[in-house]
Amino acid sequence: MADRDTIAAIRSAAVPLDGGAHDHDALLDLVGDARFVLLGEATHGTREFYQERARITRRLIEEKGFHAVAVEADWPDAYRVNRYVRGQGGDRDAEHALRGFQRFPNWMWRNTDVQQFVEWLHRHNGASGSAPVGFYGLDLYSMFTSIGEVLAYLDKVDPHAAGQARERYACFDHYREDTQHYGYTASLDLSESCEQGVITQLGMMQARALDYMARDGDEEAFFYAQQNARLVKNAEEYYRTMFRGRISSWNLRDSHMAETLDALAARLSKDGEPARIVIWEHNSHIGDARATEVGELGEWNVGELARKAYGDAVRLIGFSTYDGFVTAASEWDGAAEHKRVQPGLAGSYEALLHETGIPRFILPLRTPGAARDALLGPRLERAIGVIYLPRTERHSHYFSASMARQFDAVIHIDRTSALRPLDPGGGWHAEEPPETYPGGL
Repeated sequence: MADRDTIAAIRSAAVPLDGGAHDHDALLDLVGDARFVLLGEATHGTREFYQERARITRRLIEEKGFHAVAVEADWPDAYRVNRYVRGQGGDRDAEHALRGFQRFPNWMWRNTDVQQFVEWLHRHNGASGSAPVGFYGLDLYSMFTSIGEVLAYLDKVDPHAAGQARERYACFDHYREDTQHYGYTASLDLSESCEQGVITQLGMMQARALDYMARDGDEEAFFYAQQNARLVKNAEEYYRTMFRGRISSWNLRDSHMAETLDALAARLSKDGEPARIVIWEHNSHIGDARATEVGELGEWNVGELARKAYGDAVRLIGFSTYDGFVTAASEWDGAAEHKRVQPGLAGSYEALLHETGIPRFILPLRTPGAARDALLGPRLERAIGVIYLPRTERHSHYFSASMARQFDAVIHIDRTSALRPLDPGGGWHAEEPPETYPGGL
């Protein structure tokens, strides 16, 4: 248990959240004129995290004129949503627009809270007289889908170049969209790497940019296709390195997400007005990696790269919970399950924030003071991804960090609930799991 002075300092600095219209006034003051606001999550399956991010994002759009939302999702899947919120494409509602998210873990984006936010953004854009706010994906898991999007674009603007692209991408054909099989065989030199072909293809598109935009008259379509070509190039390298060690593949993935964010910022900045973008990703991506034990081992992440690139124009906002429920799987590609979250371990940040006795609050960390000192750490911090393994909680989900150096503020919601998937399947049940789950005692 933390000493009384530490708890008193955190309580004094905490800004309670009661669900009212002024909940995030302090956070918007902390944002100030920042261009990039990175909103995290301590799990990929907690409903309150998605709800709070949506509430904050709505205010950033309405009150501070933010231009886009960029999320930890694949570029082509999110771009289908982007078309819908901008009044384009053939989807009649948010549920249909989110149907591009088919791969595991589709509940991250095909859930009721994202559906509600996407519908709000669609309505907002329809009623706004200014440029529509976009919705974009930063991740790189869609290699084969992105290949198809590059070819579809070239078929329209340059059929001859489309034929050349098919020859370059043919290297992937016999993997039947199994990216891990490709990565394994290429990393062991069991087959020819497709590296040179994807690099050449991206270079060709970049060299023909002005020509293609002039032919098609659609700069946005070219931007979308070029980003798909960049994704294929970076994903090929990612899958080729994923069997060589976690740090190398992690760094490649986060470098790609940071690179995509840079491209979005450049694309959306117009007439001397720099683009302002909200980013939704896991804490492990948006908290500054230099403040964690994995950073000491050589990992970097989007939060660190954004701070290095944009300095004081960046705000990193972490999220935390002590216990409750979460939507997660038990193995990769497994079914979504409704799981009980164990109480935070003794000595962890989760336990420390729980001891305040405040159910929900924002804790600003940019200003020096006793509260910030209390979170300088190092302490254990929990990270639950798409897989949650309560039986190996300490080993699987905790790492050492300095929370006050990771984030500019933390939003703590002491007890949380699980995301509701739009496609729950047989493994997810609305009923709360019993207290003994998953221990069975």
